[in-house]
Amino acid sequence: MGRSHRPRPKHLASKLRRIRLSLELSQDELVERLNYDKSPLVPAEISMFEHDRREPPVQLLLQYARLAGFPMEYLVDDDLDLPRGF
Repeated sequence: MGRSHRPRPKHLASKLRRIRLSLELSQDELVERLNYDKSPLVPAEISMFEHDRREPPVQLLLQYARLAGFPMEYLVDDDLDLPRGF
């Protein structure tokens, strides 16, 4: 059995990069601040997320949203832009 494919958010990678840059964090600092303990997270993965080479798991997207201080739907809904300041 194969996995069902869902549409991938087109603007997710750029939104993730905007969050990191707006918070003035390096990729190393972001890894620490995300406090993601489900699996080891390394700066190279942050780069892959920001260049749309990989999509972060939902739990990690939730951590991004919490760190930025807004609902996760801003990340995954292509019709929503990030709140002011990002």
